[in-house]
Amino acid sequence: MDGTKRSIAEAPIHPGLGTHLIIDLSNGQRLDDETRVEQALRDAVAASGATLLDIHLHRFAPQGVTGVAMLAESHITVHTWPELGFAAFDAFMCGAANPWAVVDVLADAFETKDVNVRELSRGNRV
Repeated sequence: MDGTKRSIAEAPIHPGLGTHLIIDLSNGQRLDDETRVEQALRDAVAASGATLLDIHLHRFAPQGVTGVAMLAESHITVHTWPELGFAAFDAFMCGAANPWAVVDVLADAFETKDVNVRELSRGNRV
């Protein structure tokens, strides 16, 4: 090191370890159907090319489903508000898996075109 102080913001940028999508799905249907949510997660994993390790879901009373698909490449999570037609997903994947492939699968599974996606690159400074 040459003695020059550097801020974290000036640290060299690495191409990143993975892509993390924050997916907000609005005007969705069947968001209270635990079987539908599980199948949507399975289909999303398959479309992304990721490796499914396990799925764990919980259905709330009177409504709503939350859960996670654990992947060798990281995860997909979900939390639904059926009474609002809203579901919050995130898909974080590294390696050759493609998290963008899950977006259309989820839109189709819950019968909506109203999807907002934000992308984050994770691990850029490691």
